Amino acid sequence: MAYEFKLPDLGEGLTEGEIARWLVAEGDEIAEDAPLVEIQTDKTTVEIPSPAAGKVAKIFVAEGEVAPVGTVLVVIGDDARPADGPPARVQATPLVRRVAQELGVDLTAVAGSGPGGRITEADVRAAVSPSTPEGRREPVRGVRRQIVEHLTRSYREIPAVTFVEECDFTGVDLAALLPTVLHETALALREFPELNARLEGDAIVYLDRYDFGVAVQTDQGLVVPVVRGCDTRSIEDLRADVDSLAEKAREGGLAPDELRGSTFTVTSAGKLGGLLVTPLINHPEVAILGVHRIGPRPVVREGEVVVRTMGNLSVTFDHRVVDGARAAAFTLVLIDRLQA
Repeated sequence: MAYEFKLPDLGEGLTEGEIARWLVAEGDEIAEDAPLVEIQTDKTTVEIPSPAAGKVAKIFVAEGEVAPVGTVLVVIGDDARPADGPPARVQATPLVRRVAQELGVDLTAVAGSGPGGRITEADVRAAVSPSTPEGRREPVRGVRRQIVEHLTRSYREIPAVTFVEECDFTGVDLAALLPTVLHETALALREFPELNARLEGDAIVYLDRYDFGVAVQTDQGLVVPVVRGCDTRSIEDLRADVDSLAEKAREGGLAPDELRGSTFTVTSAGKLGGLLVTPLINHPEVAILGVHRIGPRPVVREGEVVVRTMGNLSVTFDHRVVDGARAAAFTLVLIDRLQA
């Protein structure tokens, strides 16, 4: 008897997943609940156990390929052919499909150079203007593929505006900078609920929780784990949470729930933050706070030039939801809290 294992619904509205890594090969014997495959989503990498015991008869979707929910991935048992056969579809990411549509390229006529015959953006562009490829080519996979698609959507769909103001951090413990910013941001957002919201169709959803995404750079790319309850927990607790999540992110050990459900995002790159950058909004949120490079600067206080620990704060916001005056007012309230 054979068991057809299909790509399951992984929640959060996801409709497809990338096969990051098979943990078995055809012909292997596998026990029920033993690790079977790693699936890369736009949130994280999920290890899925085998739903049945038996021989791995046939793998239908190769590593690096993207499959929609419900696709037969593997048959475990004697029968190597799924009843309905694997769905016939062009192997291309949503980003590549959009590029093909914009350039008028028929994807069914394009030969894919990616893993398993997946069509890449380079394949699509070559179909318009054939040329000799140059340089080293690597397929966009895993976290990097998700970053490409997610940020492209943010850039194309959200009319974003950035407000910037300087802040005096002299009185802030820089060793606890990020948890302090998270806590004070949450308290400031209580006065500006439209920045702690989501735009869903023709409705604005105002959220009554303060669960903040924190951008973390890893060897695989940028990930955004979520720190919960930033308005009610102590700075010490938030600091422990931030450190733990950052370590897990860099080790690739974040659980799916640790990457879901943020209401607002804070990004702080420390010395790499620059004088000013304009971060992209973490869709479906409507605003993101940037904390930029902090250091000693000469400033005027009571008519005297003195050296203070200064840095810039930026708030990038979705202008469909947030008015500029409100974003500026929120930033100034946050600065007052940090300078108090």
